[in-house]
Amino acid sequence: MNGIATPIVAASPASIADSLRPRRSVSVVMVVYMTGEALEQSLACVLADPLVDELVVVDNGSAPGQFERLRALADQDSRVILVTGQGNVGFAKGANLGARTAKSDHLVFLNPDAFLQPGCVAALVREIETQPVPSIVGGRVLNPDRTEQRGARRGEITPISALLSMSGLAKAVPAWGRFEVHWEQDALPDQAAPAPTISGACFCMRRADFDAVGGFDEGYFLHVEDVDLCWRVREAGGKVLFHPKAEVVHIGGTSQTSPLKVEFHKGVGLARYFRKRAGGNLSGHLAALILGPLVIAAAVARPLMRRMRKH
Repeated sequence: MNGIATPIVAASPASIADSLRPRRSVSVVMVVYMTGEALEQSLACVLADPLVDELVVVDNGSAPGQFERLRALADQDSRVILVTGQGNVGFAKGANLGARTAKSDHLVFLNPDAFLQPGCVAALVREIETQPVPSIVGGRVLNPDRTEQRGARRGEITPISALLSMSGLAKAVPAWGRFEVHWEQDALPDQAAPAPTISGACFCMRRADFDAVGGFDEGYFLHVEDVDLCWRVREAGGKVLFHPKAEVVHIGGTSQTSPLKVEFHKGVGLARYFRKRAGGNLSGHLAALILGPLVIAAAVARPLMRRMRKH
C-alpha cells in the first residue's frame, strides 16, 4: 500500500487452527473512524487468519469511497458484518455495539490500523482459556520496524504516575523512575505475564467475561476506556495479562483526526478515570480534581512539542 512499509507476512498455517480444534468461536471487533489507507490491509490480515470466524466492523464514520469498499467486502464475504448508521458515537460505545453484534464465544478487539501477525489470535485464545474469570489477554504491539510499541504493557496508572510519565519526568529524574508506567523497555517475558494495564489495540476476552464486567464504560469517548476495563477486571478478581508471542503491527497516526484532539480526549479520559477510581475516598478524589487539569495539559502539550521539534 502507498506510503506504508510494514513487515506483514502470510497468514497463519492451517495447523494452528487444527491444533485448537475442537475450539470455541472467535469474532474480531473493529471500530472504524476515518482510518485511512491502513484499514484495507488490516482487514485482509484478519480475514486471512484461519481462526477468525467473524469480523464485525463498526463504522463510526468513513470517507464515502472507503465506506463503499467496506460494504462491498461485507457483501462478498459472509464472515464480515458491517454495523453502520450510528454516527461517530466514540470508541467505547462503538466497541460495545460490535460486541453485542458478534456471535462468537471469544472477542478479539483490534484497531483498524493494526495488522495481525501469524499465530496472534491462536496465542490469545489459548491463553484466555487457561485463565480465571474474568480475564483479559493483551498482545505485543509492535512498530513497523518490529520494536515494541509504547503502551502494550503498562504499570498502575495513577494521577502521579500519569503526570510524571507523560511529562517525561519519570525517566528524567532517577528518583521518580518507579512512577514510569510504560514497560516496553523491560525484558520480554517468556510467556504470558501479569501487567496491570494492556493496550486496547489488540486484546482478547471471553464474551461471558466482557458481559460480566459490563463491557467498555461508554462515558469515555476516545482513549482510556481500555485502562478502565483492565482496572475493573482486576477489581472483579480477574487477571490482566500481556502475551509476548501474540504479535500485532500497529501503524498509528493513520487517522485523519487531529492529534491535538486525540490527546485532548486522552487527557479528559484520564481525569475521568482518576475521579472514578477515587470513588468515595475524599483524599483520592481531591487529588484527582487537582491533578486532572495538569494531566490534560500534559497530554495536549505532547503533540505541540512534537510539532515544535519538527520545525
